[in-house]
Amino acid sequence: MEVTQVIDIGREALWVGILVSAPILVTALLVGILIGVLQAATSVQEMTLSFIPKLGAMILAMIIFGGWQLTVLVEFFREIFDRIPGFFA
Repeated sequence: MEVTQVIDIGREALWVGILVSAPILVTALLVGILIGVLQAATSVQEMTLSFIPKLGAMILAMIIFGGWQLTVLVEFFREIFDRIPGFFA
């Protein structure tokens, strides 16, 4: 196994991690900003007020994007498993 192969696999793993986590993280960020603006506008500074909507939005994002996320992960791991014989040649 060469250094370039290891770097290539690591780069692909980081990219897959970013792709899979992005929909949930962006959803949490947008909902958090929206709730923060509403809290600032209404002067309600309750910390627990933002938790439930963020959690609900993240669960909804997982329901919407979950199939796509699993597809990306399965394709990545299939590529890794297909490369295994070449590592020992």
